[in-house]
Amino acid sequence: MSENIVDLSIIIVNWNTRDILWDCLKSVFDQTQDITFEVIVVDNASSDNSVKMVKSEFPQVVLVENKENRGFAAANNQGMQIAKGRYVLLLNSDTIVLDGAIQKTLVFADQHPEAAVVGCRVLNPDKSLQPTCFMVPSLLNLFLSSSYLYKLFPRSRFWGRERMTWWDRDDVREVEVVTGCFMLVRKDAISQVGMMDESFFMYAEETDWCYRFKKAGWNLLFTPDAQIVHLGGQSSKKVRSDMILQARAGILYFIKKHYSYVKYILCCILFSLHAFLRVPYWLFVSIVGTDKAYAKATMKTYLKGALYPLGGWRSLSCKKEG
Repeated sequence: MSENIVDLSIIIVNWNTRDILWDCLKSVFDQTQDITFEVIVVDNASSDNSVKMVKSEFPQVVLVENKENRGFAAANNQGMQIAKGRYVLLLNSDTIVLDGAIQKTLVFADQHPEAAVVGCRVLNPDKSLQPTCFMVPSLLNLFLSSSYLYKLFPRSRFWGRERMTWWDRDDVREVEVVTGCFMLVRKDAISQVGMMDESFFMYAEETDWCYRFKKAGWNLLFTPDAQIVHLGGQSSKKVRSDMILQARAGILYFIKKHYSYVKYILCCILFSLHAFLRVPYWLFVSIVGTDKAYAKATMKTYLKGALYPLGGWRSLSCKKEG
């Protein structure tokens, strides 16, 4: 790749998703036209020959090989440190780019210089809408989300406020958080605000980043004109129970970092209560259900989720449990 600046640096963090990474890269190169771009794959010590695949099938890709799993934030930061683009696009390995989505988003971003971050429309594999973009965590938003009442009243702007369940993602809109599976970020904004906080190992790092952009006076926008498919959780599903805890630890770290200590303690109690109330149900299912092993594992996860916040969740980055 030339040392000259390009329009876009596409950064893909990979951990043991070789086959879907191939699909993702193929779609990027097939669907991205009329802009100059580079692709940077940061591999977090995969053991499934992902690195070998990239080297043999996509030699034009800039490949960073980590000796250990450094997490999503740190790996993306590695990519950004060597990126030559005016923009960077954080793209999950379990995505498929549709119909020129990348250049469409780039054109939109150029038309909106006030935007630090731009997100696009995300679809499930069956092409149904996958709701993305949401509000930053707060005590109220976490309470509403934990209540699950947004599932009963999805069109309610109150009960569905945290996940914006009432919104069909069909118009241009300013949002508080752009989901990290497809996140186009202006390099000038990164220079002002800094890169991702590596204290987040996985989950909530994009929330923290968006919050910092907003505080610095930048906008965050969503455009429905570009679309991708997102399979969802292909790395995290390999360690699902750990990732449930990881997500909660990330949110609690966000709360502790940006809000008062009182709010942090209240959120710890809320998370603990939310998890504890689910333990009896999964205990019952583990006794009488057909898939006792799954129910028992889920019960243990919720039990950990109930106990960890009460101890302040010492390892808030969740790089290690507890």
